[in-house]
Amino acid sequence: QPPNDPNAEGSSGAVLGGEEHRRRVEQRGEPKKEAEPITMTEETQYTPKTVKDVDAHEFVRQYAKHLKGKLTPCENVDLIKTGCYKELSPYDPDWYYVRAASVARKIYLKQGIGIGKFRKIYGSTYRKGVRTEHFCKVSGGVIRHICQQLEKAGLVELYSKGGRVITSAGKRDLDLIAGRCPNAPKMIFT
Repeated sequence: QPPNDPNAEGSSGAVLGGEEHRRRVEQRGEPKKEAEPITMTEETQYTPKTVKDVDAHEFVRQYAKHLKGKLTPCENVDLIKTGCYKELSPYDPDWYYVRAASVARKIYLKQGIGIGKFRKIYGSTYRKGVRTEHFCKVSGGVIRHICQQLEKAGLVELYSKGGRVITSAGKRDLDLIAGRCPNAPKMIFT
């Protein structure tokens, strides 16, 4: 056996270069093997994700944490009702950031969406006791303030045709947070 053979007893076990290894394999008369594809474990495997690939609830929760340092809420954010059909303000103390994360996600998914459409999206039924309930839009001032704060942070900008669009920095920011979120659960149809 050659003195530098890694299989020989007492060898240093040094890794051989590609050319020298190939030459020694040919000398031994071993058949050539095809290179096997390298399989990565789940911890090391990186698959790029976008906002569309992850669960919406998990993404909004993660992005709300991220927005906490970037946005400045209204002074009376703990007293504001989100709509005329509500009796109290939201119980969650971070509701402003959760709504801002949801608004940013909606703008990412549908470019050019405006305040009026957001009022309709977040609206709900107005229950008037025993009388028939009707749909009511949400307060526009809160949505407008959130959009203005997202503009100041550089995440969204005004669209020439109306509404707001996501900026390239905002898209990068949202995709970065989406990469940290777990994948959406697989849909099972029975």
